[in-house]
Amino acid sequence: MALLQISEPGDSPAPHERKLAVGIDLGTTHSLVAAVRSSVPEILKDADGRALLPSVVRYLDRDARVVGHEAAQAQATDPSNTVVSVKRFMGRTFDDVKAEGLPYEFVDAPGMVRLRTVRGDLSPIEVSAHILQALRERAESTLGDDLVGAVITVPAYFDDAQRQATRDAARLAGLNVLRLLNEPTAAAIAYGLDHASEGVYAVYDLGGGTFDVSILRLTQGVFEVIATGGDTALGGDDFDTLIVQAVCATAGVALDTLSREHHRALRVAARVAREALSDSDSAVVEAQLGEGMVVSAALSRADFERLAQPLLEKTLDRARQTLRDAGLKPADVKGVVMVGGATRMPIVQRVVGDLFGTPPLTDLNPDEVVALGAALQANLLAGNRAPGEDWLLLDVTPLSLGLETMGGLVERVIPRNSTIPVARAQEFTTFKDGQSAMSIHVLQGERDLVSACRSLARFELRDIPPMVAGAARIRVTFQVDADGLLNVTAREESTGVEAAVTVKPSYGLSDDEVATMLADSVSQADSDAVARMLREQQVEARQLVESVGAALAKDADLLDADERQAIDAALATATAAQTAEDADVVRAAVKALSDSTELFAERRMDRSIRSALAGRKLDELA
Repeated sequence: MALLQISEPGDSPAPHERKLAVGIDLGTTHSLVAAVRSSVPEILKDADGRALLPSVVRYLDRDARVVGHEAAQAQATDPSNTVVSVKRFMGRTFDDVKAEGLPYEFVDAPGMVRLRTVRGDLSPIEVSAHILQALRERAESTLGDDLVGAVITVPAYFDDAQRQATRDAARLAGLNVLRLLNEPTAAAIAYGLDHASEGVYAVYDLGGGTFDVSILRLTQGVFEVIATGGDTALGGDDFDTLIVQAVCATAGVALDTLSREHHRALRVAARVAREALSDSDSAVVEAQLGEGMVVSAALSRADFERLAQPLLEKTLDRARQTLRDAGLKPADVKGVVMVGGATRMPIVQRVVGDLFGTPPLTDLNPDEVVALGAALQANLLAGNRAPGEDWLLLDVTPLSLGLETMGGLVERVIPRNSTIPVARAQEFTTFKDGQSAMSIHVLQGERDLVSACRSLARFELRDIPPMVAGAARIRVTFQVDADGLLNVTAREESTGVEAAVTVKPSYGLSDDEVATMLADSVSQADSDAVARMLREQQVEARQLVESVGAALAKDADLLDADERQAIDAALATATAAQTAEDADVVRAAVKALSDSTELFAERRMDRSIRSALAGRKLDELA
């Protein structure tokens, strides 16, 4: 650690002027807090000299709890009241987590799932807040109690709900959030500044419960995220689950018959064995399952790697897709930064090296690199800018954002991998004559149909002046801030009537939705295009049918009997075609109705012009 900071005359801040801020890596398995001291980022340790804080909270009664190492020791004996891996539950519903077979009593609460404990039913936000509070207290005991704020890292693939849940947890913990920072970006900051690196780098982040891969370009202090991908429900916990399933199958034990205590004991043993296999060729998974019953099984590294291969292939698929999104090949990547404790597994380093054709960069501690990068960013945001210490972060949105339009279609406003902060606007209009309100439905996803995307929020724009359909100009603006949080504003241009919503959904994307959303957007591209074409034709048919009906109600006297009969027949065909499942059929019906009403439209135009000119002199029109 540096003991002396040397600055140019006038550039050194007085001690009382330097503002204290910290970077926090809120991890699935472990969490850390770091700060810049004497211009050097360092991990802040507890009174016993330990850097890592286990992300574990044990509730003793309604008023008492312990966090960290002491809590982790009780996870096998008191699993109902000892919460681990809570990050996996952030922003998720009961249906999202119940299928995972975890040893908790989940409560199906509105919005986000809750966990039943002796303290009552707790949301993941509250549990995370208790972890963050322990980190805050560690920082204050080291730095003093005048922290101006914290930069908290989140997986790049966290959606709006999960990001907002993390921010809320920090507020509950008494922290001022300076920024939410994507974990791969934080790692790139720490690595890039420490090594003065430039060029295209990949960050492969495999933690305890989440996986991210990001492609960044580092150029003279600019950290530009080109593309990002990942899975918010894939991490070291899932490798432990594979080991538990294999051991139970070998021992002839039905996993669904185990108590919470025995289930948790097996998971703890599996994690110990997995970590041991990083340094040894074999390990023993051993757990006490009741009096006189001990499950013990030997596991070789080769057997574990065979079990792990499908999960590893999922991470490689995400990495390949992210490279395609960036328009790059593996050979274009100068280096791969490894982040997260799970990247210590030799098989992970091997498959990543094979994919990118270069040995991964492991010289920075994968557990600490994210917190160190967050500390550097926190120090900068707090205003402690040293000479030459300027850099720019250009992060991206992980998924597209858009609106529902007629026919159940999605109109994308901000495409995925757009650099943030970003603001984009698009004009929409009314569908019916005299329409005085518009429902705004905000969506997230890559598919063309509303039913295949995630609903984020709904709000209404009212008091639109009554006009003919298509005359109103509704400007909808999407704004994504540096934290990746979204605001949407709708404004009617002629009157200035405005409505807005801060998108704060009650739950996040489920495992399957996040894991398959991008894959579906590629595999279903053809069927989505066909579906969009059909919906667009159906909407056009509906608009034309309504317009012709209104015209007939007002000006039917302009038609003779044969003309009216022909239009009525075409109108009936177009009305029936609105529900047809063949775009060509709908298109043909629309064309037939349009053709049959051409002469009628001309006569209505003539009548309208004569009415407008009646009683007026020629010089009045000049």
